[in-house]
Amino acid sequence: MTRRERLLREFGKWDVREGSPGPLGASWVEPLKSWNFALYSRRATSVTLLLYGEKDCLKPIREIILNPRTNKSGRIWHCWVSAQDAPGACRYAYRINGPYDPRSGYRFDSSKILLDPFARSVYFPPNASRDAAAQPGPNDGRAPLGVLPTQEEEEFDWGVAQLPRHSHDLIVYELHVKGFTARANSGVTPAKRGTFAGLIEKIPYLLELGVTAVELMPIHQYDPGEGNYWGYMTLNFFSPHRDYAASEPIDEFRRMVKAFHEKNIEVWLDVVYNHTSEGGADGPVYSYRGIDNQSYYILSRDRATYDNSSGCGNTTRCDHPAVRALILESLRFWMNQMRVDGFRFDLASIFTRQSDGSVNLDHPPLIMDIGLLASRNGTRLIAEAWDIGSNLLGRAFPGINWRQWNGKFRDDVRDFVRGVPGCTGSLMMRLYGSDDLFPDNLNDSYRPFQSVNFVTAHDGFCLYDLVSHNFKHNEANGHGNRDGNDDNRSWNCGYEGVDGAPEAVLDLRKRQVRNFMCFLMLANGTPMICAGDEFLTTRKGNNNPYNQDNELNYLDWDLLKTNRDIFHFLQRLIAFRKAHPSIARSSYWRDDIKWYGCGPCTDLSGKSRTLAYCLHGKSVNDSDIYVAINGSDCPEVFHIQEGRASDWILVADTFSPETTGKPLDSLNYIVGPRTISIFVSKS
Repeated sequence: MTRRERLLREFGKWDVREGSPGPLGASWVEPLKSWNFALYSRRATSVTLLLYGEKDCLKPIREIILNPRTNKSGRIWHCWVSAQDAPGACRYAYRINGPYDPRSGYRFDSSKILLDPFARSVYFPPNASRDAAAQPGPNDGRAPLGVLPTQEEEEFDWGVAQLPRHSHDLIVYELHVKGFTARANSGVTPAKRGTFAGLIEKIPYLLELGVTAVELMPIHQYDPGEGNYWGYMTLNFFSPHRDYAASEPIDEFRRMVKAFHEKNIEVWLDVVYNHTSEGGADGPVYSYRGIDNQSYYILSRDRATYDNSSGCGNTTRCDHPAVRALILESLRFWMNQMRVDGFRFDLASIFTRQSDGSVNLDHPPLIMDIGLLASRNGTRLIAEAWDIGSNLLGRAFPGINWRQWNGKFRDDVRDFVRGVPGCTGSLMMRLYGSDDLFPDNLNDSYRPFQSVNFVTAHDGFCLYDLVSHNFKHNEANGHGNRDGNDDNRSWNCGYEGVDGAPEAVLDLRKRQVRNFMCFLMLANGTPMICAGDEFLTTRKGNNNPYNQDNELNYLDWDLLKTNRDIFHFLQRLIAFRKAHPSIARSSYWRDDIKWYGCGPCTDLSGKSRTLAYCLHGKSVNDSDIYVAINGSDCPEVFHIQEGRASDWILVADTFSPETTGKPLDSLNYIVGPRTISIFVSKS
């Protein structure tokens, strides 16, 4: 069946007169030169479709009042508009009437212009105003509008590159589209700085480092008037954020994905389906709140206020059919039309929340639906398995085959490196793959790669600030330094701040950075690096710069020249990890790992700060790896417990990073203070 035949079959004679309840959103039907519009609203009493021309966002060129007797099926309002009946139409919105009683959960406001949740692209008028949407009265001419599709979904030339799918060589790199190339010293063409096109120009750099997957911080269209630079206040779940594109956003995003795929790099998106940019009760009426507040959001028991499990003012009602349809259709769009390889779900625990705010850990419908959709498309799923009221890290999260950001890895590794005694046992579990969180017993059968190991991410201290600050310094955010986490598990190496630190402190900080990098690359699981950590970027101690759209968040590429030694160290570690599939496995190390201390016995006492182990590689056709870890302030003599001295070659030493490549002349090896030494067997 041709596309034309399929479209004509989908829309029958009744549909071309009254419209069809599906698909939701605005659909262009090329054979009939017409649009079908479909919108869910259970409680609306009237719906008016507004069509706008290119030059006037204030006055519609046509208003169509939908007749519930002919233009409504169940809870979906719909209509059919031919292009000849709306000449010049290129944008659209809705005006919806219904009860207004906030104390009962009704927030219909016919004075507001409402954006279609399923709009594929969003247009912001020059004087678009968040305040106008939040305050009483009309916001005509100041509201975001949907862009009308004017042709069928374009066939994009994806070329011949296969979709990348990495295993033991998976190295994830989290970055912000704008912040990565915004500065002039990024070397990116001026017109492309801070855009998807700009990222294409930095692919050679990512390849040089060894990155095999990029995780982009939120790129869905968010409200530019809200002030969240990170992008975690989504307005629309289909359109790429317009400010991240130097040209047409969808086309530019596709060209970026194609470029990454041609270089065998996966593209993951950080997505935020747990709340919207409409915020709390005093927030704007942009879309969902004015279309059907009770369907889209979890409300308090008295329905007067919003559940705030997201911490962002509202929480989407993820067990409701309308919300599930929205999220699943969005994911399907990004999987199929944009060829995204994976999704990291912000505050994914909210997907378990029911309409009354309680948690369903048995069979939460949205998590099951997403899992099925991803399995059909071969898409990776990654959960941030917590929200304000629940922490579901590990087996508690009902997405059995999902990967998860492992905050326990971050915390335990930070504690050991900063010098907290008695953390050796916890460190062993994190290196092993966190089987305490992801057990591989008969009932559970988790895999170590489901643990996404990280030391730093976009929120919290960046890596150099982690070794430079004991305390957060968030005054610039405007909240009196009260925002951001106080439990940073950081150590400033004896001097607070970056500027003016003594040389000995600077040397120690670099060694600590190398230690963190070693743990990240030596652990079983999926490692994630935060952009800029490889050349010691700093945010001046700000551990929550969510609203800093300035050079505090823009990577300073001059630091790559200054700290090239750190870049090279991580580059070599990544290459070492890729060369040794013994490290990152599809299963746990089990009998291939032997744990030691400075001698034959592992010190698990409350004062322990040393550890050694030998990872045997024969079962995976690899060399053996021996690691000696000294977390104390004094040098320690480690007696290597296996083989002869001449069997071992030093491949990395965080105290003397350039002293590598030589066979040992003794099994007694002095490991410097706060140092990790890595050896590999010759055979």
